[in-house]
Amino acid sequence: MLGLRAGYAAAAVAVFGLELFIALTVEDRIIRPFGGDSLAVVLVYLVLRAASRIEVLAATALAFAIACAVEIAQWLDLLDTIGLRGNPIARVVLGASFDPMDLAAYALGAVLILVGESLRRAIRRRAPG
Repeated sequence: MLGLRAGYAAAAVAVFGLELFIALTVEDRIIRPFGGDSLAVVLVYLVLRAASRIEVLAATALAFAIACAVEIAQWLDLLDTIGLRGNPIARVVLGASFDPMDLAAYALGAVLILVGESLRRAIRRRAPG
C-alpha cells in the first residue's frame, strides 16, 4: 500500500487554509476570483501527489482537467440539471457560474505548479548530502 506523502499533504493543508482565508476575508476583483481559482488547481495537484505516486506532469494535467471539467459543468448548468442549485455545499464544490477567465486562472495554477516543482528539484539537487 502506498503511504501518504507528508510534504505534499502538509502543503495541501496549507493551501486549503489559504483558500479558506481568501474565501472568508478577501473581497476584491483579483485575489479572490483569480488567485483562489489558481490555488484550487494547486490544491488538487497537492492532494493527488500526497495520496499517490502520480508523476508531476500527469498530476498537473489531471488537476487542470478536473478544474476545467468543473468549469464546463458550470457552463452546462449542471447544478440545475441535478437539482442542487440551492445546496450550499454543491455550490462551493462545483461553483455556481461559468466564467471563461477561470480557465485562464486554472492555467496559471498549472504553470505555478510546474515552476514550483522545478524550483523544488533544483534546490534538492544543490543541497548537500
